[in-house]
Amino acid sequence: MEYLAWLLLLLPLLCAAAIQFGVKDSPAAAANLSVASVVGTFLIAVLLVFNSDFSSSFTWATAGTFTIQIGILGDQLAKGMMVVVTGVGMLVHIFSLGYMKDDEAKARYFGGLSIFMFSMTGIVLADNFIMMFIFWELVGFSSYLLIGHWFEKKSAAEAAKKAFLVNRIGDFGFMIGILMLWGILGQTFLFAEMEAPAKALPESQATIVGIAVLLIFCGAVGKSAQFPLHVWLPDAMEGPTPVSALIHAATMVAAGVYMLFRLQVAAGTSIFEGFAGTTIAWIGGITTLLAALMATQQDDIKRVLAYSTLSQLGYMVMAVGLAGEAGIEAGQAGMFHLYTHAWFKALLFLGSGAVIYACHHEQNMWKMGGLFRRMPKTTMTFAVGTLALMAAPPLSGFWSKELILAQALEHNPPLFWIGAGVAVLTPFYMMRLFVVAFLGKPRDHGAEKAKEVPPVMLVPLIILGVLAVVSAFSLIASSIVPDNDFHAHGFHPNMVFWISLGALLLGAGGGFLLYHGRSSDPLANNPLFKLFRNKFYLDELYLKLVGLFQDTVAMAVHFLDEFLINGMIVGGLARSTAGLGNIFRRLQSGNLQGYAILFGAGILLVIYLTVFAR
Repeated sequence: MEYLAWLLLLLPLLCAAAIQFGVKDSPAAAANLSVASVVGTFLIAVLLVFNSDFSSSFTWATAGTFTIQIGILGDQLAKGMMVVVTGVGMLVHIFSLGYMKDDEAKARYFGGLSIFMFSMTGIVLADNFIMMFIFWELVGFSSYLLIGHWFEKKSAAEAAKKAFLVNRIGDFGFMIGILMLWGILGQTFLFAEMEAPAKALPESQATIVGIAVLLIFCGAVGKSAQFPLHVWLPDAMEGPTPVSALIHAATMVAAGVYMLFRLQVAAGTSIFEGFAGTTIAWIGGITTLLAALMATQQDDIKRVLAYSTLSQLGYMVMAVGLAGEAGIEAGQAGMFHLYTHAWFKALLFLGSGAVIYACHHEQNMWKMGGLFRRMPKTTMTFAVGTLALMAAPPLSGFWSKELILAQALEHNPPLFWIGAGVAVLTPFYMMRLFVVAFLGKPRDHGAEKAKEVPPVMLVPLIILGVLAVVSAFSLIASSIVPDNDFHAHGFHPNMVFWISLGALLLGAGGGFLLYHGRSSDPLANNPLFKLFRNKFYLDELYLKLVGLFQDTVAMAVHFLDEFLINGMIVGGLARSTAGLGNIFRRLQSGNLQGYAILFGAGILLVIYLTVFAR
C-alpha cells in the first residue's frame, strides 16, 4: 500500500513534467495524458480506502540532531479526503476536455492542473507540518498559474497576483505558528508524535499555545478565504470555470479546514480550548454571514457561487473552532460538511460553466433566462446542486449543515443564530440565481441560442448530481463522522430541524416571490443592498490602507535616504572632505612670502610648546 500511495503522490508530478518537456506542443496529447493521470490517482485513492492504514517516510535533510522528513500518512482522514480531491479533480479534468477544447494554451492548462493535483495530494498525505507547508506553498503557486491562465486579460493577471499575495500574508503567520508549535510540543513536526506532549502541557502555557494555534490558523484564513483575507477568492473567478470548480469545491479552499482538523486529530482538541478556539469559531461565523449577505446582490453567476463558497467555508471553520469547547465531534461536523459540500459545489460551478459555455461566455445572469427549456438536463443537475446547497432534506447538504448547527446550539448559541440566519440567506440568493438564469424568458441573444452541452461536459454533471444526493450516506462519510446520529441512530426531528426547515422555506419562498418574472433586480437601488453589492467596500478600504501604508513607508524611506543617509552621512562626509581639501589647497598658493610667514609662525609655535607650555 505504501508504494501505491507514493505513486498516488508522484503520478501528477510525472504527468506535469511529461507535458512540459514532452508533449507541450501537442494539446490533445497533453489533455489525454493529464486525464489519464488523474483517473489513475482516483482509482488508487479508492483502492486505498478499502485497505488498512499505512505510513511511510524518509529523511530529507539532517543538521546535527535535527531532521526533516518527507512522509505520507494514510489514516482514515487522509484516505477519505484523497477520494474527494481526486474524485472532484477527475470530473473537472473530464469536463475541461469540452470546456477548453478550443483554448490556444490547452497544454499549459492541463499541465497546471496536474501540478495542482500533485500539490493538493501532498497536503493531504503529509505526515508532518514541514512537508505540509512545502506543498501548501506549491498549491499557492499552481493556483496562481491556473487563475492567471488567461494572463493576457488584465483582470485575470491582477486576480492571480492578488490571490498569491493575500495568501502569502496568511502563510507568514502559518510558518511562525508551525515553528512555535515545534518548540511547544517537544521539538517535533510529526503529527504522530504530537498527542503525548500536547496532553502533558501545563496550564501555564495555555496562552502561548493559543497564540501558536491562532498563527497556524492564519494559514487557513488565507487558503480557506476567511475574513479578513477573503478578498482574493471572488476575484479568482477570472480563471477558467473548471479551475473555479477545482479551487472552490474540495481542494485549495478546503485545505485550511483539513489542516486545522488534522491538527485536532494529531494533538487533540485541548489546544483549541480558550480564546484560540473561540476566535476561530467567531471568524468562521462572521465570514459565513458577511459572504452570504454579499452573495444576495451579485449578478455574475460565478461570483454568486464564489461568495456561497466563502459562506459555507465559514460554517466549516466555525465548527472546527467549536471543537475547543465541544470536542472532536464539532471538528468532525466541519469535515463532514467539507465532504458533502465538495460534490454539490463542484456540480454548481461546472453547471455554471456549462451555462456560460452555452451562452457564448456570458456570465451576467440577468442576460440569461429561459435556459430550462433549452438546456433541460443541465438545468436539472443544477437544480439538484442548488437544493443541496440550500440544505433541503434529504440531500447531502442538509445532514452536514444540521450537524454543525446542532453543535453550535449546544455550545455557542449566538453562533447558532448566525448560522440560522445564513440558512435563510442561502436559499434566498440561490433561488434568486436559479429563477433569474433558468426560468422566465431569454433576455439576450446568447440565452436565445443556448443549447445542451456535449456529453463530455454533461456526464460529470450527472455524476456529481447523484453524489449531491447520496454522498452523506457513503462509506467515506461514515468514516469521517463515525458517531453521527444521522448515520448510527437514525434521524429524529428536533428544534434545529424545525428552525432549519423554516429558514429554508422563508429564504427560498422570498427569493422566488421577489425575483420571479423580473428583468432587473428590484433591490438594486436600496442603500443597504448597495452595501452588499459593493462587498461592504472592503476591497476599496484595503486599497486605501495599502496605499496609505505604502505612501507612509515611502515617505519615511525617502526622508532617511535623502536627509540622513545622503544628506548627513554620505553627503556630509563628502562635503567635509571637500571643505578640508579646500582649506589645505589654499595654503599651497606658490607665494614665497606666504611660505616664509607660515615657516616663521611654525617656529614660534614650536618654541612656545617646548619652553612655555611646560
